[in-house]
Order: sequence, then C-alpha cells, then structure tokens
Amino acid sequence: MTLTPFHLAFPVDDLMAARQFYGGILGCPEGRSAEQWIDFNLFGHQIVAHLSDAAGQRSANPVDGDDVPVPHFGVVLSLADFNALAARLKAAGVKFIIEPHTRFAGQPGEQSTMFFLDPAGNALEFKAFASLDQLFKK
Repeated sequence: MTLTPFHLAFPVDDLMAARQFYGGILGCPEGRSAEQWIDFNLFGHQIVAHLSDAAGQRSANPVDGDDVPVPHFGVVLSLADFNALAARLKAAGVKFIIEPHTRFAGQPGEQSTMFFLDPAGNALEFKAFASLDQLFKK
C-alpha cells in the first residue's frame, strides 16, 4: 500500500497563535496563507488552520484507561520521531492531556501515544508503533 498525504482543515480562534504553535513548536513548515487561513506541512500532510468560532469543541471516549479527546488528529511517526517530538513538546512547556506512554502493552496494536491541545483547544494525538504492521491489528 502506498500512503498519500491527507488534507485536514480545522478551526482556530487566533491565526498568530496557530502559526507559533504549528510552525514554531511542532516545526511544521508553512505553506500558503490568507487573512482567514494558513497551510502547514504536518510530516508531509496538508493541514489548514481556518479562523472560526468552532475552535476547541470536543468530548471524550475511554480507551485503555484514558479519556481520549474527540475529535482529535495527528500522525503515526517512527518511534525515534515520536520520542524527539515528545521531548520538544516538553521543552516548550506544552501541557499533555495524556502524557507520552505505551497503550495496549503486550497486545495487538501496542503503541506509544500522547495527546495535547493546540492554543485553540484542538486535540492532537501522535503515536508510534514498534512495527507498522500493528497499525490495524485486532
């Protein structure tokens, strides 16, 4: 299977804060922009922060003992990239909703995961698998 980049548009209430967070803290290169939106390259995927009143609306579902925020988005990274991002977020003082840890330990789909919010309250999850063949394991 060949993976292709996804596109995701999401609401923010402050474009400058989004630019500082996604560009500065997450290290996402900025693409096109206008008065109401900014494109970012999130590990090869196109995400677009759009100015909106709907920013930060969410609920939660229980997953393996954690209250996982819904909706959320993110990327599956290599374990090395996951650990580097976790260290960068901690150094920047980003508060985790769910600290970096291993979920489903010893089970199919075992993964490293972490959740945090952007300045607009949008939830992000980044995860890593020791082997990508575990991504959809039951």
